[in-house]
Amino acid sequence: MTREEFLTLCRDDVRQAIESNIDREPTAIALDARVVERRVVASQVKNLQRCRLKHPTLYAARCILPDRSVEQSSSEACGAAKPLRGESLLDLTCGLGGDTIELSKRFSRVVALERDEVLADVVRENLRRLGITNVDVVTTSAEEYLEQCDEHFSAIIVDPDRRISERRSVRLEDSSPNVVALMPRMRQVAQQIAIKCSPLFDVDEARRLFADCSVEVVSLRGECKEVNIYIGLSEPHLSAVAVGRARYDARCESIGELPLPESFRASEYRYLITPDVALQKARLVRHSLCGVADCWSENSFGFAVESPEGKGNVVGRTEPILNIEPLDWKSLKRRYGGKGVDVVLRDCPLDVKLIHKKLSSHSGSDHRLAFTRIAGITYCIEVG
Repeated sequence: MTREEFLTLCRDDVRQAIESNIDREPTAIALDARVVERRVVASQVKNLQRCRLKHPTLYAARCILPDRSVEQSSSEACGAAKPLRGESLLDLTCGLGGDTIELSKRFSRVVALERDEVLADVVRENLRRLGITNVDVVTTSAEEYLEQCDEHFSAIIVDPDRRISERRSVRLEDSSPNVVALMPRMRQVAQQIAIKCSPLFDVDEARRLFADCSVEVVSLRGECKEVNIYIGLSEPHLSAVAVGRARYDARCESIGELPLPESFRASEYRYLITPDVALQKARLVRHSLCGVADCWSENSFGFAVESPEGKGNVVGRTEPILNIEPLDWKSLKRRYGGKGVDVVLRDCPLDVKLIHKKLSSHSGSDHRLAFTRIAGITYCIEVG
């Protein structure tokens, strides 16, 4: 976003135009000569509509949303789920300010750093529109601020930029700022440190880089959103968090190899458990289902003889099993041909398009079929 665009978006007539056209198609706005600064208004309406669910607070206040920041920002719900709190917070990489805004509710004072002067002004304006007064936005880099910092903070949060070259990287050493190089100084400045990583970041790599860290994998509506590293908050542990639903914690020392179930008891299983993607990413599926259900890998379903209700905090979806049988295309086609079928795959070499083609079915919710491969045999499970 240019400074000219920012100043345009601060004008009262442009803000009114955005409000008046908030529910229109952006392309229609851009072609409507009656709309003042129509192209700028169309772009903002598009970004606000995209963020209606992702950033409901920013949407409600009609905050300014630059294109690139909208693409890179994490959701409001994920920011609210972070376990940080205290007297003072230092945000080394403010960006659009999603985490800053959410965490400002739990800290008396927040210092947020943003290198880009225009984006820093955008955040200041958005904070004003939201009525947030305990955040100071400083236009500088993390490296420069930490070098000169003589203040001690309760916590530091950093979301390193992974797009510093043509090729996007998930390695912390290749991101900006380089939190691996800055870690000794960060430990001097704050007692708690939170590092937000790519959802592709490997949990074992986090523990290799920082032996005393905890790792938290966060999902939202069935999609992995963040892998967060925490230092100084608690004893080292792994967590899988399905935002707004459930979480599962495991002490690092308690995680080890578990024996596989002795056999697949198809006729006895009554419940299918689809573990949340956060459990998969954290490689805690089998650990979380131990004593609750049989499970053959970190990417598998769980199969329970009895209802798992009351047997622990199952992070995932539990459904009654109607039928289990080895894969038989002809039999399945007779039953589901032409019908709407919701297909779920775990540890299975098939794909959804192939299954619909084989069954002559289509996507829908009339029936729900799960497919998985256990001990060399592909099974089809109908749940309801």
